[in-house]
Amino acid sequence: MAHSLTSLAIFQGVNHKETIRSLHVYGSVEIEREFLFERKGRYVEKKAKPLFCSEGIRRPEISLGSVFGTWRCIFLFRSNHSLPQFPTLLCPSRNPKLVDVPNLANVLKFISDLKPKKLSNVSDIEHCSRVPYCNVDQPKPQKFVLKQDLNCPPDSETESEESEDDQTEHSESDVTTEILKKRRTPSQHVAGLCLEDLSKYFGVPIVEASRKLNVGLTVLKKKCREFGIPRWPHRKIKSLDSLIHDLQEEAEKQQEENKAAAMVVAKKQKKLETEMRNIVERPFMEIQIETKRFRQDNFKKRHRASKAKKNQESLAPSSST
Repeated sequence: MAHSLTSLAIFQGVNHKETIRSLHVYGSVEIEREFLFERKGRYVEKKAKPLFCSEGIRRPEISLGSVFGTWRCIFLFRSNHSLPQFPTLLCPSRNPKLVDVPNLANVLKFISDLKPKKLSNVSDIEHCSRVPYCNVDQPKPQKFVLKQDLNCPPDSETESEESEDDQTEHSESDVTTEILKKRRTPSQHVAGLCLEDLSKYFGVPIVEASRKLNVGLTVLKKKCREFGIPRWPHRKIKSLDSLIHDLQEEAEKQQEENKAAAMVVAKKQKKLETEMRNIVERPFMEIQIETKRFRQDNFKKRHRASKAKKNQESLAPSSST
């Protein structure tokens, strides 16, 4: 039913911020829902009696930030307007607990997957200038270069006497400008990038990922902020992958000496593999504290082994003499 959604307004309790109410409009059908967003528990949908419809509040009167009694509008979507900006609480990529309330999560996911609408009418542009959080691409002013020498009168003979070097210089600058224009990534390509496209390259550095995605580094960083990714997760994934590789080698050694210890190492390895998969799916997640401690112990263990090896190598020439 999300494809027939006309508008959606979400309100938050002024006194009880954990209480959320939504007003879904499907053509002429209006549905109100109420949810409880607990910080330390799961999100739960509650039975909701009509509140806004019974008070006679109509859709044109609802605006972002407006307060109706004890409710404040924190999100507003209309199908015939530009896409709104998602608050952190309602962003599907930044708030994984939204899956607990599928009636609301599915609609928000449907809205977030919509492509941004191009504004063609003057009335739409004027409307967006009044609505906050609405970005309208303003055309850049064109720069005109005068080839005519202002100290000389316009004359066909003077123009024909332009040197070959000047003509070559103009042609080279034109070619450079065309190349720069071709290198600029189309805005449709940038807008079409989703979290799944980015997740394919989480295992490589961000510079290499931007090159493979055919976007600039700054554009990719802005796209990460849009999906709630504070930092490119390559280092976290690489660190976990290195720990998994070390545990795999240790499990192979323990398999011959102590099978019980090998099983403990294999269990730890599976736990790290699960954590790495979770970070790939939710890149805003941090490495667990237990894993950080294990990584620090593993680093100290490597450092001691490397130091002991160097000591043995330094003692070997002296013993031979």
